[in-house]
Amino acid sequence: MSSTESSLATAKTVVTTLGSIAATAMVVRTFARDYAPEELQDYLSLGLRNLFNRFSNQLTMVIDEFDGLVNNEIYEAAETYLGPKITPNTRRLKISKPEKEKNINITMERNEEVTDVYEGTKFKWVWVCKQMETRNPRHFYNPRDLNSTLRHEIRSFELMFHRKHKDIVVNFYLPYIMEEAKKKQQEQRTLKIFTADYEDMYDLSNIWTSVNLDHPSTFETLAMDLKQKEMVLKDLERFVKRKEYYRKVGKAWKRGYLLYGPPGTGKSSFIAAMANFLNFDVYDLELTELKRNSDLRKLLLATANRSILVVEDIDCTIEFQDRAAKKKKKKKSESEDEEESKVTLSGFLNFIDGLWSSCGDERIIIFTTNHKEKLDPALLRPGRMDVHIHMSYCSPSGFKVLADNYLGIKDHELFGEIEELIQTAEVTPAEVAEQLLKDDDYEHDAALSGLINFLHVKEKENEEAKAKKAEQESIKEESEQEDESDKEEKEEKQTRIIKV
Repeated sequence: MSSTESSLATAKTVVTTLGSIAATAMVVRTFARDYAPEELQDYLSLGLRNLFNRFSNQLTMVIDEFDGLVNNEIYEAAETYLGPKITPNTRRLKISKPEKEKNINITMERNEEVTDVYEGTKFKWVWVCKQMETRNPRHFYNPRDLNSTLRHEIRSFELMFHRKHKDIVVNFYLPYIMEEAKKKQQEQRTLKIFTADYEDMYDLSNIWTSVNLDHPSTFETLAMDLKQKEMVLKDLERFVKRKEYYRKVGKAWKRGYLLYGPPGTGKSSFIAAMANFLNFDVYDLELTELKRNSDLRKLLLATANRSILVVEDIDCTIEFQDRAAKKKKKKKSESEDEEESKVTLSGFLNFIDGLWSSCGDERIIIFTTNHKEKLDPALLRPGRMDVHIHMSYCSPSGFKVLADNYLGIKDHELFGEIEELIQTAEVTPAEVAEQLLKDDDYEHDAALSGLINFLHVKEKENEEAKAKKAEQESIKEESEQEDESDKEEKEEKQTRIIKV
């Protein structure tokens, strides 16, 4: 036999042997998936991967679920990114839907493989889950588990690719996955409104509790002046795009809004519209429940990025100390001790504009008040309340939005009269909406005629209220003049007595 034939025979033997090994491995793998316990499946799967890796140029990156005691952001991003991906190698997927969530969650099943392509290069992912037995009672135990031994699962992703693509993976592929995962999470998230547990301020992970925020308000349905609405939208769009700019100029990536105006002008609807537009969660902060400045800092640390923090009725929820006033020295009573334990103005200012305000990114802080003139000037400056929005009485443009929302009409012969009355009647959007809701038969003429009658009554009431207020001011002024006259007369008599 020639050397060529001998080499060919040897090559055939090697190929045949490798083919047999591969076929055997596939049979074992299939058998293990269908019949073997999970522990044996994990062991065989890991062994087969290690065997094949020895004879290949593949590099495997292991991405553990935790980095020490904290979550691994790359693992969480990979979990979100790979969840909905289905390839010819994918045989099993996990489907779930939490009770109060809108979206169906799709994730990989344990030890499944997914092939992904980035810039023409293939990458193979495997979700590895190892069951570790422990008798530590602090580990989570599922009572449905038939085994009496407590179980703990260690999870990781294995990313396999040719060694020459290492730089591409580290510098481009993984950052791409994290960015795509962030976008997907933002698109699929269910908005929530959070309230604080003021009784237990020690566990930062459980200070805030949430429910779904299903408020339907949007900027399109908001009864607000069109120019003001456009200004707000442009401001929000500019804010979310300026992360690097804020970092460059050394400012915390946050924005403060002050909504002021009479009750019923749509401040709550405005906040809901902003949350729906930005897809930000809402944190409702009740200052009167806080006992000290440190509690305020804890609440700030426990809020997530990309969120809206709301402090309603800032003028009456808490009485801030006047920094300019000189405190008289006197013995402290028990009531004074209790008062001093409350949140102070300096503590609140540090919360919204000091070092603690930089603990987080992409946050909106909204303050509401019915009486802007009562606020401390220190609260109103830019950097604390950057945008001041007057939530005024209903305007003609606001009425048209409400008519479209409630009656489904954009024009009517009665619109002219209504718009003229609205400019002088001083009615809130809430009052107009209530009138449009009164007609059960959705008759446009009847609903609009009822609104006209209401506006006439409201206009008359406003005139009477203004006349009464003017009369009271006149009486008060006369009374003050009489008091001043009596005071001068008494002083004159006292002077005469002294002279005598």
